[in-house]
This record gives sequence, C-alpha cells and structure tokens, in this order.
Amino acid sequence: MSGGGQDVGGGARARAPAGPGDDDGRRRLLVVWHSRTGSTASLRDAAVAGAAEGAGDEVALRVAGAFDAGPADVLWAQGLLVCTPANFGYMAGALKDFFERIYHACLDRTDGLPYALVVKGDTDVDGAVASVERIATGLRWRRVLPPVTVVGPVTDAALAAATELGATLAAGLGAGIF
Repeated sequence: MSGGGQDVGGGARARAPAGPGDDDGRRRLLVVWHSRTGSTASLRDAAVAGAAEGAGDEVALRVAGAFDAGPADVLWAQGLLVCTPANFGYMAGALKDFFERIYHACLDRTDGLPYALVVKGDTDVDGAVASVERIATGLRWRRVLPPVTVVGPVTDAALAAATELGATLAAGLGAGIF
C-alpha cells in the first residue's frame, strides 16, 4: 500500500505524491512510524506536535504508519522522521518492511534526504539505531539531528526530547537549513 499517510492539519488521507505546485510551496515532512504497545506512538505524538508547532505554515506534515507508507510518500517528502521500537536488537519488522518496499524505488531519487530518528526500547536501542542508519546510508540520506533514544519507560523528559526533535526538524526544513 502506498500513499496512505494522513496530512496533518487538513485531516484528509493522502493518496498520491504532491506535485510541484501542491502544498502551496511549503516544504514537506513525512513521519513514518510503528508502535505495538503505544510507547513509541506516544513519542511519535510528541514529535508530531513539536513538528506542527515548529513548522508553522512553512511545512506540510504527513504522518503514516510503516505498513501504510510507500515510495510515493517518500518521494513526496523533503524531510523524514522515523519512529520505531527496538525489537530483538533491530528496528521493528514493520519498519524493515517499509524500507524493503521503498528502497529500490527511492534509490538515486532521494539522495541527501534529511532525516531524524526516534527509537524506543525496553533494554537497548543501539542495534535498532544502527539498522536504520545502515539502510539510510545505503539510500544516501542525511541524518541531520542526533536520534532520540529511550530505554525503559517513556518519561516526561523523553516526551520533551521527542517534541524538541520534531520541532527542530520541521523548523530547519522550513527555513531551508536541511
């Protein structure tokens, strides 16, 4: 399935990539996420709230689950935020599925795409961070901010870090820094 993200603000489901004149000339940020227990979803919500506030009217924001997002969404995006749990020392299988479906369609078409990462784990997140970074490196994407990593329960400090990450990514994208 591709083009299944929800555009924040308008509430309409996106079905196709934006053309050059779409989104009123605003920069475009895609958030791709997966959460089974709700912990990563709470971090995603914080990051999306930060992005919406940090972007103002400068950035169109699209949020899509890992099984719903596809190549059209990534090709639409001018920036990407990935939110994943760490499972068995790796990113969530749903995120791996996302990367497998978009890899060849986006290879050589998304070089330099700025991205940021949020990872939530119970005991360790290093393998999940490394697995996302390895694939992003293959796609020649550019990590523009340090990842927000949370080990253990999601705290207020973790939510604040995710909010700040989303706000900084969106503001930097909107200002043309990223």
